[in-house]
Amino acid sequence: MPERTTHDVAGLEQVEWTPVSPKLVPAHLLSTGLTTVIITAVLAVPLVLMLVDLWPAYPAWLAWGLPGVVLVWGLVDLVLVPRRVRAMGYAEREDDFVFKSGLWFRRVLAVPYGRLQYLDIKEGPVQRRFGIRSLELQTASAATNATIEGIPAEDSERLRDQLMARGQARLAGL
Repeated sequence: MPERTTHDVAGLEQVEWTPVSPKLVPAHLLSTGLTTVIITAVLAVPLVLMLVDLWPAYPAWLAWGLPGVVLVWGLVDLVLVPRRVRAMGYAEREDDFVFKSGLWFRRVLAVPYGRLQYLDIKEGPVQRRFGIRSLELQTASAATNATIEGIPAEDSERLRDQLMARGQARLAGL
């Protein structure tokens, strides 16, 4: 079970937050790095064509600028990944499930148990490699749907079952 921490996010200083798994950091680094490399390679095609004189009329500033901007953006994104993951967490309160995320633009989403329609566990190849899963919470309102990444594989089913049981109990009371 991950270590619980307390943080002041949107006036919820008394909430005991459960951080997501630190294994989410290398998973995000891998996916962000691959995305950056692929987009930079695609945007570098005009540069290569310009350098081998197959497209000499292509503006040099654009040929160098586009891949350069994407590469710098990707590197900044890679540097911020660990901090972004540390800013994520969730809490099970008496009446709702709360999820927080964001560095500069913080988001706190509270989903009442009685509004849960279904919960889905997702696991892609990168997540499987690092032993983590995503938990997707669906409600009748699209505004309160949430996907929580970085749940340890061994905790994901327990968390899903526990949230569904609380949701069923709250629904029965309506």
